[in-house]
Amino acid sequence: MKVKEIMERAGTNQTGRAIAYIKDALDEMNILSETHITTQRMDINANQRFYNIPNDSLKILDIRCKHHNNTDNTYRSVPRSIYEPKIVDDDGI
Repeated sequence: MKVKEIMERAGTNQTGRAIAYIKDALDEMNILSETHITTQRMDINANQRFYNIPNDSLKILDIRCKHHNNTDNTYRSVPRSIYEPKIVDDDGI
């Protein structure tokens, strides 16, 4: 569909405003549909608490790992914690 057709359907004759609305709609669709998603896999190490996140990361959607009670060898999501951890950190960081 062309901009002119959209303007006719919307009943407007202001091209600049119509293009601004179209750009806003495309941005909104991009936010809602999560396009251009890549998957990054990292190995976890014993006794390592912090890991470097790639510089090109904008938003982390999910973190998964293999649970120690997991017998079917699949990745499970790590739930977010909204409370203080019950286990006290020995390193004080």
